Amino acid sequence: MLKDKKIALYVTGGIAVYKVVDLMRSFIKNGAEVRVAMTESATKFVTPMTFQILSRHEVYVDTFCENNPSHVAHVDLSDWADISVIAPATANTMAKMAYGLADNFVTSALLATASPLFVVPAMNTDMFENPATQENIQTLKSRGIYIVEPDTGFLAEGYEGKGRYPENKRILEELENFIITTEKTLPLRGYKILISAGGTKERIDPVRYITNDSSGKMGHSIAEAAYQYGAEVTLVTASTLESSKAIHRIQVDSASEMFEAIDERFEDVDILIMSAAVSDYGVADAATSKMKKADLKEPLTIELQENPDILKTMGAKKENQFLVGFAAETNQLEDYALKKLAEKNLDLIVANEVGKEGTGFDSDDNQVVIFTKEHQRLDIPKTSKTEIARRILDKVIEELDHHS
Repeated sequence: MLKDKKIALYVTGGIAVYKVVDLMRSFIKNGAEVRVAMTESATKFVTPMTFQILSRHEVYVDTFCENNPSHVAHVDLSDWADISVIAPATANTMAKMAYGLADNFVTSALLATASPLFVVPAMNTDMFENPATQENIQTLKSRGIYIVEPDTGFLAEGYEGKGRYPENKRILEELENFIITTEKTLPLRGYKILISAGGTKERIDPVRYITNDSSGKMGHSIAEAAYQYGAEVTLVTASTLESSKAIHRIQVDSASEMFEAIDERFEDVDILIMSAAVSDYGVADAATSKMKKADLKEPLTIELQENPDILKTMGAKKENQFLVGFAAETNQLEDYALKKLAEKNLDLIVANEVGKEGTGFDSDDNQVVIFTKEHQRLDIPKTSKTEIARRILDKVIEELDHHS
């Protein structure tokens, strides 16, 4: 979400300034262009030179330093930015923002800013919990300004309390979520998408199960990309991989649990993407306690029963939903994929050859072929599953536009 974004980073005078250097680098690594402005107090903790070298842009500090006579610097920066981040935000600067004061470069630029504002407070517990600060925070929130909740932890003063600068990982995640909520033109805005992921497990007993090599990386990548495209995403997963907090996650184990989770939500979604590797068969009579070798007859026989075919069932039930299936094959890829496309009443199918080194199950990369209902073929050469997820969704969007 940060790729090609123009971020104005306003740094104010708290001890956490040194952590903001790494935050800025994270913005740049994620494809953003960053320009920095600092209060005089902030420069007492980290020099402007540090931010200038790493951002490769002039750092603004002095309101009256106008190096380019064709622009007023603080207005030019505020107009340039797609989003403005204030980190760390001191109680003093938030108070000035609340009251519309403009007594330094940072507050002057913020007063002229029309782009979304994202504030990361960091201060002593008593300062944060002071009624004046809390009132200012509520004032800023009422104006649509996003305020990151500070952490509780070890403070500079040597004791535990609330007001600690959050970990940069959380700031990045909240910033991406904030950008998604403020962008109204995302291609899947207004769509509800249900996505399955991971390899289901069929219990033999409480400690043993039958499964497959699916890691869930493809399904989780699609869920993240769908959310970044503006969709309301529900992820039904058998994987232990992490997912964004903004994605509604339903954790399942078996094929029957996945079926129930999808079946009860199917009528309310626009798009179903079944990327999970669902077990075709489950154990007919799983043991309720651990099976002991001494108690087993030789040879051991495990009776299997057929699991419900989730995709075929949803294909028979669908009305206006758009269905995407996956076909993981070891041979005759196109033949099996097209057969599955027709038999399960799908709109798209994504086929890939498993068992190849460096792609498929549990790999970070993949190589797939997408087939449409009209048997149009789109080959996606080996690339990251993150990129494949975007390409799959781009094709879904294209087909939705084509059939609307």
